Amino acid sequence: MADILVLGGGICGLATGMLLARDGHEVTLLEQDPAPVPGSIEEAWEEWERGGVTQFRLAHYLHARASQVIASELPDIREGLVAADAAEVDHIKRMSAVRPDVTQQPGDERLATLTARRPTVEQIFGAAADSEPRLDVRRSVGVAELVTGTSAADGIPHVIGVRTDDGQELRADLVVDAMGRRSVLPRWLEQLGCARIEEEAEDSGFIYYSRFFRSANGEVPQAIGPFLLAVGSFSILTLPSDQNTWSVTLFVGSGDQPLKALRNEPAYTALIRSLPLHAHWLEGEPITDVLAMGGVIDRYRRYVNGCAPVVTGVVPVADAWACTNPSLGRGISLGLAHAALLRDVARSELDDPMGFAEAFDEATERELTPWYRNTVGMDRARMAEMEALRHGLEAPGPASFEAGLGASLFRVMAFDPELLRAGLEITGCLALPEEVFTRPGVIDKVLALAEANPPQPAPGPSREELLKLLAEPAATA
Repeated sequence: MADILVLGGGICGLATGMLLARDGHEVTLLEQDPAPVPGSIEEAWEEWERGGVTQFRLAHYLHARASQVIASELPDIREGLVAADAAEVDHIKRMSAVRPDVTQQPGDERLATLTARRPTVEQIFGAAADSEPRLDVRRSVGVAELVTGTSAADGIPHVIGVRTDDGQELRADLVVDAMGRRSVLPRWLEQLGCARIEEEAEDSGFIYYSRFFRSANGEVPQAIGPFLLAVGSFSILTLPSDQNTWSVTLFVGSGDQPLKALRNEPAYTALIRSLPLHAHWLEGEPITDVLAMGGVIDRYRRYVNGCAPVVTGVVPVADAWACTNPSLGRGISLGLAHAALLRDVARSELDDPMGFAEAFDEATERELTPWYRNTVGMDRARMAEMEALRHGLEAPGPASFEAGLGASLFRVMAFDPELLRAGLEITGCLALPEEVFTRPGVIDKVLALAEANPPQPAPGPSREELLKLLAEPAATA
């Protein structure tokens, strides 16, 4: 068994530490934020300061892929979510209550999920990590640089530990970067003289305006239609959460100046009230102000350059490897899958630094990179549509036949039980579109239903009505 350092104590860093510790490794986790894990969910929501997590009190969601990893790998976390009254989201069950042709089938449970607010999930993970026997969680510890030793291959630096901000040197057989989207690993590697890593980055172009609510009578609003809905030049995302809470998020293009009025509560409320499918989500007690977040980067990093790793002894996981904007809510779900993948590769390759770096890269490229590409493609398509509509132009068509199929599937999935399950597999991060569309008959069924059910605009204000609504004094007060 190995000594492993995990840098970063967010949800995916904690999951990585626990998975490796439960496999028998001795794991030390370093977290820069100083505050200990609160003793209760209420304290976590009201008092916990997590300066290293920008979106700590913004909307979060655990897709079915996350629930699958938690149930199979971290069952105590699932028990904690249940005890915290996490929201059970089962779209098949919801549809079967109103559609006689949608009946529960064996295996449908994999499409359901348990989800909760970010502070709730992190409190549950943090409490479990603090009691993990082979996991030493050290908070208020920053890392200054990597420490290197004898190279495993000519010209490739080999990391054997880190030096903390107070000068302490910690050695390890493997260092895991779980520092999230703010990771400075590339800068550290540049200081070591490593070859340049492969990196792609672009501003997703979205700004998010979120607010949390709590039910006064114990009843959370029921979704009418999908959680995420495009309404002309903006989108709305409604997510149930734990302890009878939920969030409502509006997101717009960062260049759409008039829609930045949504940062003001009157404008935010006025717009949601104008949406027939969503006005009822305001029927609760607000427990936050309208919280804004922008400048969200879609970024991908690869640490194998050509045929060889640029470094051995250190690997990134979750958002430190690749991060995407939160509109699809995939970050934590794919991050947990990445943590489990790292644990799996460590089981067979950890004794060989070069072999481990190459095997983890290959597994990441096979299992996770297609999800990054899919998410970025959907970001770009939605942003192009929003930009066209705000300028009074016709929305562009799909960038490819495959993209058009995906858009059509999401539009018609409610009309057919087979397509409903296929769409839920994609939105739940269980199956990529290209996998779904290789199944016999799926493409033909999507095309036939799309032709029979042409696109209809989502209920809501036109662009002209939207601008007038946001310009009214009551909406900008």
